[in-house]
Amino acid sequence: MALWKPDQTFYPSPRMAMQAPREKLGYVVTFNPTPQNGKHDALCVLDLDSESKAYGQVVGRAEVPGVGDELHHFGWNACSAALCPYAPHPHIERRYLLVPGLRSSRMYIFDTKPEPKNPKLIKVIEAEEIAARTGYSRLHTIHCGPDAIYVSALGNPAGDGPGGIFLLDHESFEVLGRWEVDRGPQQLAYDFWWHLGYDVAVTSEWGTPKMVEGGVVPELLLGGKYGHALHIWDLRKRRHLKTLDLGAEQQMALELRPSHDPTQTYGFVGVVISTKDLSASIWHWYREGDDWRIRKAIEIPAEPADPSVLPPALKPFKAVPPLVTDINLSLDDKFLYVACFGTGDLKQYDVSDPFNAKLTGTVRLGGIVSHAAHPKSGPLNGGSQMIELSRDGRRLYMTNSLYGAWDAQFYPEGIKGWAVKIDCNPGGGIAPDPRFFATFDGERPHQIRLEGGDSSSDSFCYP
Repeated sequence: MALWKPDQTFYPSPRMAMQAPREKLGYVVTFNPTPQNGKHDALCVLDLDSESKAYGQVVGRAEVPGVGDELHHFGWNACSAALCPYAPHPHIERRYLLVPGLRSSRMYIFDTKPEPKNPKLIKVIEAEEIAARTGYSRLHTIHCGPDAIYVSALGNPAGDGPGGIFLLDHESFEVLGRWEVDRGPQQLAYDFWWHLGYDVAVTSEWGTPKMVEGGVVPELLLGGKYGHALHIWDLRKRRHLKTLDLGAEQQMALELRPSHDPTQTYGFVGVVISTKDLSASIWHWYREGDDWRIRKAIEIPAEPADPSVLPPALKPFKAVPPLVTDINLSLDDKFLYVACFGTGDLKQYDVSDPFNAKLTGTVRLGGIVSHAAHPKSGPLNGGSQMIELSRDGRRLYMTNSLYGAWDAQFYPEGIKGWAVKIDCNPGGGIAPDPRFFATFDGERPHQIRLEGGDSSSDSFCYP
């Protein structure tokens, strides 16, 4: 929908976005881990207003008509990128949530207005249409760009590579086609982001659908076959420029978080596990002159553990790997948050100097061995997983489920879904909000998006 003036949730710069009104609602996708029971996945609405009687509770729910979709990542149709000087649609509205099924490859589009607590499903794009127009399947990440909606996919309909990116029209949601003109050596896909001020895109790697849909394949992991590289692209020309290889022992280079300041050319990527010692790590990419480089910025070691309390997949290693599965960067580029699905830790690092990260806070909830409790719960399973940070950097929301087939390998007892809020001190330090503990009856929550935008939904063209 076109407006007479830009959407009031769009901000030219990250600095201005930090002054936005506090979010009062959050949207979270949940999936049913046993689709044979016929239950549907859903887009749920969380009450985030601390003055509300329903604070921390699910206050809205919209089911998808399909079964077995496995809703996972999702995103807005439009964001602050629409204010870029070359954006063709500055008066589009942040209104629709695009919610793909990671297993089904369907795309569900929900309208969050006029009733934000009651989103309405308005369109379904079937997997066959997406495959026919793009060649892609198993949809993962959604980002609203200046010119279109960008969607990443893990592979083709047969479950093989290459994975990549395709585009949707901002207003009609028509599938436009594959983004890559020249992909070079890139085959594996996962996340993508960009440096809009430099017309540069960055993509990361997980694995093809056949490599991930049945769970972690030990032979592929130990053989270094999962993704372990970033790819640098010319964003406008849609051509591959360079591969930044982390080394085959650094398995599954997943979530990307570039600097929000458009004058900067650096960012961070989380690596799930090292086959050398089960550690996890954060790597820092940056531009040096006309070249691009990458270095390890943070290493998080595995924790020794009694094999009797470990799941079968980990017993031979006698340790709990951190398993970094999500990261988030505050809009002022000061704090990096790191979720460790294995140990249950959420870690806060001061990265105001990206070459010298400093640990400033840790909260542990859940965890394979620790099952650390929240003030409103008993022992928890699952662990710190998907995280989303408010625009002002004061509040972080977190869920505990990774991916159905992988949940079962690390938490074979089954995961009971929960979401929590973490209070973030602007000077450093984090703590769980003792009042906020949301549960999901038989369902598992994954990504959260915040009303009006958050720290990983928007990109900016002005410093």
